[in-house]
Amino acid sequence: MPIIVNLDVMMARRKMSLSELSERVGLTLANLSILKTGKAKAIRFSTLQAICEALNCQPGDILEFQPDTGVDLNL
Repeated sequence: MPIIVNLDVMMARRKMSLSELSERVGLTLANLSILKTGKAKAIRFSTLQAICEALNCQPGDILEFQPDTGVDLNL
């Protein structure tokens, strides 16, 4: 998938645990874990806003676009 989630990077920079972020944002640990591992299919803007407020960052610090190279590595 060409969208990379760098939530773990921002959490490490802010020295914040997943459980602390969960409390601040009001999301379950399970939902944040799904987002952190890049398994989420979507994110609400309100959730993204809450995460950015808690981590004092911009959406681009969390989400990154890497174009698909078109090369299938699963041959």
